[in-house]
Amino acid sequence: MKALYFISPTSKSVDCFLRDFASKSENKYKAAYIYFTDFCPDSLFNKIKASCSKSIRRCKEINISFIPLESQVYTLDVPDAFYYCYSPDPSNANGKDAIMEAMAEQIVTVCATLDENPGVRYKSKPLDNASKLAQLVEKKLENYYKIDEKSQIKGKTHSQLIIIDRGFDPVSTVLHELTFQAMAYDLLPIENDTYKYKTDGKEKEAILEEDDDLWVRIRHRHIAVVLEEIPKLMKEISSTKKATEGKTSLSALAQLMKKMPHFRKQITKQVVHLNLAEDCMNKFKPNIEKLCKSEQDLALGTDAEGQKVKDSMRVLLPVLLNKSHDNYDKIRAILLYIFSINGTTEENLDRLIQNVKIENESDMIRNWSYLGVPIVPPSQQSKPLRKDRSTEETFQLSRWTPFIKDILEDAIDNRLDSKEWPYCSQCPAVWNGSGAVSARQKPRTNYLEDRKNGSKLIIFVIGGITYSEMRCAYEVSQAHKSCEVIIGSTHILTPRKLLDDIKMLNKPKDKVSFTKDE
Repeated sequence: MKALYFISPTSKSVDCFLRDFASKSENKYKAAYIYFTDFCPDSLFNKIKASCSKSIRRCKEINISFIPLESQVYTLDVPDAFYYCYSPDPSNANGKDAIMEAMAEQIVTVCATLDENPGVRYKSKPLDNASKLAQLVEKKLENYYKIDEKSQIKGKTHSQLIIIDRGFDPVSTVLHELTFQAMAYDLLPIENDTYKYKTDGKEKEAILEEDDDLWVRIRHRHIAVVLEEIPKLMKEISSTKKATEGKTSLSALAQLMKKMPHFRKQITKQVVHLNLAEDCMNKFKPNIEKLCKSEQDLALGTDAEGQKVKDSMRVLLPVLLNKSHDNYDKIRAILLYIFSINGTTEENLDRLIQNVKIENESDMIRNWSYLGVPIVPPSQQSKPLRKDRSTEETFQLSRWTPFIKDILEDAIDNRLDSKEWPYCSQCPAVWNGSGAVSARQKPRTNYLEDRKNGSKLIIFVIGGITYSEMRCAYEVSQAHKSCEVIIGSTHILTPRKLLDDIKMLNKPKDKVSFTKDE
């Protein structure tokens, strides 16, 4: 047999490959077709060439060293980048440089896969990670498109890549979200997108993925809407089933037999999502519901009636005194309180930590300062202004809108301040994200056509994105048909995991290697 290898261009993978072709008499396969996930260093390529060039029928670099997680979401799958980019330990400098290089190469493969050579921008303050990474990406894009296999130099395309440090919106990372996907991943132990549940006394598991059209349809909806919708769908299916069952003609039976697996599949999916929604509600009802009101008031600085919150501490205290909330939830509330007043005094923070008896976990709060978020002392700068969304319809416990939505909308409408969001590309193409073209110039085409010819806005957040931010990318793309938003990060965050990572920032870490030839 011939063998097809899909591997990353690292020493380890190449050595494993070479073992399969040790010598002519010991070759495992008749021939090899090798596909590398991205650029293969000459040293490794020469090693393969020297050992077994006769056995190789094809060796190709296909440039996708990222994980396409959803139709508009990618990750680089490097959760360790969080530690290296934000840890204050000076001995990590080499690790940080290596991971920046590796991330830049991966981001270039995202652009290459989309066939874009975007103008690169970054958020300039408070840290310099975004500007460093943006410059690396810009340089690597230039090199990549110089040696593109069509051997044409590709100019800048009508797209933008915006690179942001995680500290730009701390609120969205700790708030309890009530849209289906974000809520489920926050409250339930879903690992590797696998949800475990019981039905008829049997343990079952389901994978929450892009192939499940029902999941794709409802994952961004509010839990209240999901709970109304799934039973309706179940009724619809059973009525279709009954309608076909009434007729006993052979053709009707044949139709039903054909549809049976389809029905079964649909019903299984609905049972999964109904279980998922009920599991979320079982966690929500006893404790989280009360929390959400306080969290929203702290996050927005106004209550459900739109009245200004005069004293954030009065909103926070009942949460801290409530015995049924666990420490993580209390820490999340304390953080929202500190974010809302833009930093606090040392004595105030000490008092809060002692009251809740979280001395051992206090770094989950203090270490946010390494992300450029004001914790202690209070910041002298005012908080960035938010868009007024008071006219938009929302649920009372879901009034907060992630910051990324403001950024996406401003970027599309060309309203981002160029001092705060500088370009590091010399001459990016003219940006027309909102697709504003005079009607005389352009005959109307259909939506998909628009998408294909439209602009792309590619976002990369250093240090993780939340499920609610992923949702914003879809919502903004839906509203602005002429521009598709692709959002990505080093990894996907859930609030608990993030707090654990933040706690570790000032501890020494076992060294992790990111270079290709080690």
